[in-house]
Amino acid sequence: MIEQPQNPTLPIPRVTSSVFCSDNLELMKTIESNTIDLIYCDILYGTGRNFGDYQDLKPIRSEIEAHYLPRLKEMHRVLKDTGSIYLQMDTRINHWMRCIMDDIFGYENFRNEIIWAYETAGRKSKRKYRPSHDVILFYALGNNILYDCEYLEKIENNYSGYYEDEKGWYQMTGTGDYSDESILKLKENGLIHTNGKGKHYLKIYLIKKEDGLYKAKQLKDVWNDIQTFGGVNKHLKKQFVGYSTQKPKALIERIIKASTNEGDLVADFYLGSGTTAVVCKELNRNFIGCDINPRAIEITLKRLNNARS
Repeated sequence: MIEQPQNPTLPIPRVTSSVFCSDNLELMKTIESNTIDLIYCDILYGTGRNFGDYQDLKPIRSEIEAHYLPRLKEMHRVLKDTGSIYLQMDTRINHWMRCIMDDIFGYENFRNEIIWAYETAGRKSKRKYRPSHDVILFYALGNNILYDCEYLEKIENNYSGYYEDEKGWYQMTGTGDYSDESILKLKENGLIHTNGKGKHYLKIYLIKKEDGLYKAKQLKDVWNDIQTFGGVNKHLKKQFVGYSTQKPKALIERIIKASTNEGDLVADFYLGSGTTAVVCKELNRNFIGCDINPRAIEITLKRLNNARS
């Protein structure tokens, strides 16, 4: 059930799927401690601009700290001991935010500064290089692991360096520090090639799709395969709902799949156009969404009603 209470009640249930039109700090105070598996927020970037839908913070350290310190302390409180948090921003405030996050979540829990690089159609400048990326700070508590951190890369027609057997095309790599027992089990499953000198190699099979063969590759901390909205990305037009800070679903899907399982609870306290809530519904995750802007909540509820589950 999707709810839209103007004044959240105490406390918000442990498992829920709700969106709230509320100040996010006040909402977070109503959430039980140690209940949320993943927090993703596309935060205020500190541009000082009025976007029509909201007034951004000024890029002044005192203003940034006054806004984010109490909110990040609440996020730390409600996040599970095994939870993850991703904060997205651009280069105006990421240096300040990294310091604040280290103080609250712990330097030892910093995992990555992810660079989301995308094509832009902005104006040329003779004063600086044209900005074309966002920064996503990723912190994870406890012995948190990534569940899904691979992407598929299409293999073009050149299969040099690949081999084929009755199961399909594959490539070979060394077995590294695999134990003899592990190698034996892999060999029983047809995943080990042993050459004439008795050296073992791990067989990694390509993934067959209608349009060709793909290989799974581990994600790195620079993501340049997901495009943003704008004049150079006409194919994303169907997703765009006219909200100035909207992010593509593929970006949020990657984060949610990497850091949660089905049934987990995800929170987005800067909900905007509601993409996080929509992706959660489609991926069978519970969610809490919040935005102080009534138009953001209106757009989110409309998108949720049209989203598949």
